Amino acid sequence: MYSIKALTPLIVSLSLGTFAVPAWSAPETATDTSVDVQLIRNATVKLDFSGTTFLVDPMLSAKGEFPGFPDTYRSELRNPLVDLPFSAKDVLDSVDAVVVTHTHTDHWDEAAQKAIPKNLPVFTQNEADAKMIRSQGFKDVRVLEGSTTFNGVTLSKTGGQHGTDLWFADPARSEAMGPVMGVVFTAPKAKTVYVAGDTVWRPEVDEALEQHKPEVVILNTGSALMSGFEQHPIIMGKQDVLQATKSVPNAAIVAVHMDVVNHMSLSRKVLREFVQEKKIQDRVMIPEDGESMTF
Repeated sequence: MYSIKALTPLIVSLSLGTFAVPAWSAPETATDTSVDVQLIRNATVKLDFSGTTFLVDPMLSAKGEFPGFPDTYRSELRNPLVDLPFSAKDVLDSVDAVVVTHTHTDHWDEAAQKAIPKNLPVFTQNEADAKMIRSQGFKDVRVLEGSTTFNGVTLSKTGGQHGTDLWFADPARSEAMGPVMGVVFTAPKAKTVYVAGDTVWRPEVDEALEQHKPEVVILNTGSALMSGFEQHPIIMGKQDVLQATKSVPNAAIVAVHMDVVNHMSLSRKVLREFVQEKKIQDRVMIPEDGESMTF
């Protein structure tokens, strides 16, 4: 696990191996309560925060279980491109609540709907998503409007846009993509965590960073592409990772949502090369599937 508190290089033991992590100076406001972040796969993240475990955007399908997304980059490939690093049962172990930033299949799939206990609390961005999830048998679905508290953890909804203004200029495309949200997690004595969700860099992202001043920022950085809009990704990419290191200079940046679904055009390999080139490797974590980090 990464230990962001450390002021000297560490040797970090992970389920995927042991390696050196560069030194990183904790911000003066850092607290003693650690936050555990585990990338399950894609944008599915398990967050152990102040004694409560949240599962964000669960996609639990087996490799190749559903077709590639139509009208997207590499749509001939079947999704997911890789299997889960461990069983869905293990993923769900100790989970207290689920957060669904939006209901696209790579964030809320049929396998997750079947595996997640129906009485587990599920937080959604709006009543439309809540209605859909209730129709799938879930009994405790809560719409996140503004901020709410769960088990002593405050969840604050943030804005975003799943694509550029050019994409959203067409009402049909806008409706097809739909709204999205990010979420900020805060609690007394805990580091603030911002999960940006499926968004491009927008004023809403700047506002979230300025308002909440997160110490851990989780970005979906696969640079997903739609056919005919190859120059206009619908989520963040490598330049946004660089921007994040400048916008929140005391935060750790965690880059996820790569190498798993067909329309992601940015790989972890290429992002790691970019991060090295820009000399921001001491600020940016690019976890493998199943990898855990402690901040």
